[in-house]
Amino acid sequence: MLSLKKLLGKDDKFFDLLEAGAQEAKTSVELFAGALKRIAAGTAAGVSLDEFIQSRRKEKRIRHLMTEELSKTFVTPLEREDIEELSFALYRIPKQVEKIVERLSIYPGKIPHAAFERQAELMLQAADAVVFLVKQLRGGTNIERIREANDRLQFAEGEADKVMLQLLKELYQTPCDPRELVILHDLYEMVEQAVDRCRNAGNVVVQIVLDRKSTRLNSSH
Repeated sequence: MLSLKKLLGKDDKFFDLLEAGAQEAKTSVELFAGALKRIAAGTAAGVSLDEFIQSRRKEKRIRHLMTEELSKTFVTPLEREDIEELSFALYRIPKQVEKIVERLSIYPGKIPHAAFERQAELMLQAADAVVFLVKQLRGGTNIERIREANDRLQFAEGEADKVMLQLLKELYQTPCDPRELVILHDLYEMVEQAVDRCRNAGNVVVQIVLDRKSTRLNSSH
C-alpha cells in the first residue's frame, strides 16, 4: 500500500541517510588517524587498504539508497538537488581518504607519520563539524549553532592550508630521495584536499539552511 507519509517526504529517511553518510565520512578520517598512530607505535608494517575501501563502499551504498528513495518520493523534505549535492559531497570525503592511503601504501621509505599528525588532527576537526552540520538539517535549524560549526570548519580548512605550505617548505629544504619527495609532495596536498572536501560538504549544508530561511521569510510576507 502506498504510504502518504513517504509520498510527501514526511519520514526521516533522507535525514537518516545524510547523517549516515556524514558519519561514514568521519569514520574514514578516524581510520586514517588510527593508521598513523599504529605506524607511529611500530605496530603496522604497512597500511592496509581494505578498511578504507570498505568505508568508501559503505558511503557509495548510502548514495545508492538515497537515489532509490528520491525515485520513490514525490515531495522531499529538502530540495532534490540539495540532497543529491550533499550526498555526493559526503561521498567525496572517504573517496579522498582512500586515495591518500593508496599513495601511502606505495611510499618507498619509512612513513614520516609525525608530519601528518597535525593534518590528521585538522581532518578530524573538519569531519566532526560536518557531522554536526548535517544533523542540524533534521529539525528546526539553529542559525547561530550552524554558524559556529561552519566557523570551526572554515578555520580547520585555513589551518590545513598553512600546515601544507609549511610541510612543503620543509620538504624542499631537506635532502630527500627523489621518489620520496614526489610522493610526499602529493600526499601533503591530498590530505589538505581531504579537509577541502569536508569544507565543501559543510558549505552545501550552510547554503541549504540559508535557502530554507530565505524561503520561509518570503512566504511569511
